[in-house]
Amino acid sequence: MAWRLFSFVSTIKTSNTLNPNPISYTAPFSTSFLVTKTPKKFKKKRKSKPSPRTTLVQTQPNRIPSFERILHRDALLRFVTRSKQFLSAQPEHVIRLDDAGKLHRELGFPRGRKVSRFLQHHPLLFQTYRHTDGKSWLGLTDLMEDLLAEEHSLMDAMELNRVEKVRKLIMMSARNRIPLSKIHHCRTLFGIPDDFRDRVSKYPDLFKIAVDGDGKRVLELVKWDPLLAVSALEREFVVDEDSAKRKFRFPVKHGKDLDLELDDNRKLDLLNSLPLVSPYSDGHRFDLWTLEAEKYRVGLIHEFLSLTLEKRASIHHLVEFKEEFSLTKHTYQMLRKQPRAFYLAGTEMNWVVFLKDAYDENGVLIEKDPQVVFNEKLYKYAQVDQMEPDLGVEERI
Repeated sequence: MAWRLFSFVSTIKTSNTLNPNPISYTAPFSTSFLVTKTPKKFKKKRKSKPSPRTTLVQTQPNRIPSFERILHRDALLRFVTRSKQFLSAQPEHVIRLDDAGKLHRELGFPRGRKVSRFLQHHPLLFQTYRHTDGKSWLGLTDLMEDLLAEEHSLMDAMELNRVEKVRKLIMMSARNRIPLSKIHHCRTLFGIPDDFRDRVSKYPDLFKIAVDGDGKRVLELVKWDPLLAVSALEREFVVDEDSAKRKFRFPVKHGKDLDLELDDNRKLDLLNSLPLVSPYSDGHRFDLWTLEAEKYRVGLIHEFLSLTLEKRASIHHLVEFKEEFSLTKHTYQMLRKQPRAFYLAGTEMNWVVFLKDAYDENGVLIEKDPQVVFNEKLYKYAQVDQMEPDLGVEERI
């Protein structure tokens, strides 16, 4: 036994002497040079799940280009509209350029971008200059100052019209009262001036300012006006009843065992075609999930849009009045079911609703408020690089 063990050890020593690397001898085909991790370019890319943040509301066959262009224009001019609004509220209409670079939300440019990049696109409206303190400041050009003065005069001329809009908004609300902060937040939607909270005091027979327990100031209605409590939809119904009925559809669910003909089915649905519940009624008392409540909310949004300057509003504007107008989280789906009256654009999370009948076939407003005309002139100046002598902006665009 001892002899065999000695012989085995001697064999191992001899092998190690002949081949100092026994591992390479037993494994002549090494795989250490092979790439065991799949490169990224060969990996299968997982399809990202659809997100409401990026999913478009309208598919390509159903898109209306004129409405989509309006949204694109608003995105391009967001910097102009927000910067004008912010700077006009500042003392002397100026702000330090270093501070402006931090106010991306207030001035309407994407976070992480330089504000100077957007200023250079609108040289007729905004300018930068160096103050005696050695700091660079952002301000408005003389042309923009003239435009602001023109807009202020326009606001004064349209004051009674804006007062009527605010009255109608409050009359539509559940308790005839709306927080001042909500009206202020959506003021540009209706052409309401920035200082409307001060102007309200001029109309004590129409409005009253109350203070809630949490310190929030609320604008309340003093006197109900039955002449104002008539919606645009009701006026249209009187002029052309058939057209108004074709605009909305509230199909009645019925069993298949009725075996209705196509014409009978249409007549049955026609009975519930028009939301006859006035937005100025107490429709907020309906149970949220009844057909009458849905008719009331559809009619209320229709009237809300008819009061806006451009007959459209974003989800953020509607959500602002969610409590006052008894809206639900299903507002988006509710509007999608009425494609003849409304057009929704944008994404499922950030959409805009248009009142279709307020626009012609080219996507132009049929009736333009003076503020809309002013805004269009401002947009033209915003898209011009320089003013040529003896040549108006309208002639060059």
